[in-house]
Formats: sequence, C-alpha cells, structure tokens
Amino acid sequence: MDGILRVRIAAAPLKGKANKELIGFLSEVLGVSKSSIRVEKGLASRRKLVLVKGLPRTQVLERLLAKQRA
Repeated sequence: MDGILRVRIAAAPLKGKANKELIGFLSEVLGVSKSSIRVEKGLASRRKLVLVKGLPRTQVLERLLAKQRA
C-alpha cells in the first residue's frame, strides 16, 4: 500500500532477531540471497527501510503481491 509493506514477525525484537527473521522471510519470498537484503533504516524501530539488491522494484512488488495472493 503506497510503497509500504506490512509484515508481522514472530521473533522477539532482541539482539537483532526480528531483523534477521525479516531478512530471511524476504529472502525466501523474493528468491534472493539473504546478503542481497539489508535494513537501511530502523534497525531498532518497528518501521524499517529495506534495500533489496539485484532485483528491480517491479519484480519485488510482483513477487510480494504473488505471495499475498497465495
């Protein structure tokens, strides 16, 4: 919605566990390596800016929408 993706992560936000879980989830859904995904802003916040390397924005959105429909 307006470039914002809402994801609920079960991992507790302690010692980066939630960030690692988010990266793992996005990696699986988008079909890219975990090293291709980085939290740019918001490491300790509920709101995050995530960078996905090697995948155009259009493909990121298509894959996220396909996951949502499944």
